[in-house]
Amino acid sequence: MKELEIEIKAYCKDLDQVRQTLGMLGAVYIKTERESDRYFNHPARDFKQTDEALRLRSVGNRTIMTYKGPKISQKSKARIEKEVVVHGEAESAEILGLLGFHESGFVVKTRDYYTLSHITICLDQVEGLGLFVELEKKGESLDLIEKELFTLAETLGLDRFERKSYLELILE
Repeated sequence: MKELEIEIKAYCKDLDQVRQTLGMLGAVYIKTERESDRYFNHPARDFKQTDEALRLRSVGNRTIMTYKGPKISQKSKARIEKEVVVHGEAESAEILGLLGFHESGFVVKTRDYYTLSHITICLDQVEGLGLFVELEKKGESLDLIEKELFTLAETLGLDRFERKSYLELILE
């Protein structure tokens, strides 16, 4: 089995409370970034129908192109994910346009990154949507990792989960 990105996302009422609990658990603060995500749709198939995503993420001077495959779990957002650093968001978007891809949406967020026991924890303030916490771990043991993520979510006081992407929520 290929390595998966296994992620759960929860609505959050109080990011400061989550930060405090993370500190008590020994989580390590990594960084805070403002991320701008431009999503593109394929010219011959609808990614909304196939549950895929193609994204250009701009963070400072860095641009990352990401492909996300269809979700393979009913509990989490487990999927294959492939990323590559590209040179320039505008140029990359232009190339995608020349290939027939069209922009399908835009998401902007401020994200605080933490890590705890090989789990990446993201505290997100998403423009137009609100506050969220994402817990993510890569691996092949889907059931074990999902259990680990949901246990951490419970410890953090999170209980309202969302499988839709930020783009899906914004487009609604």
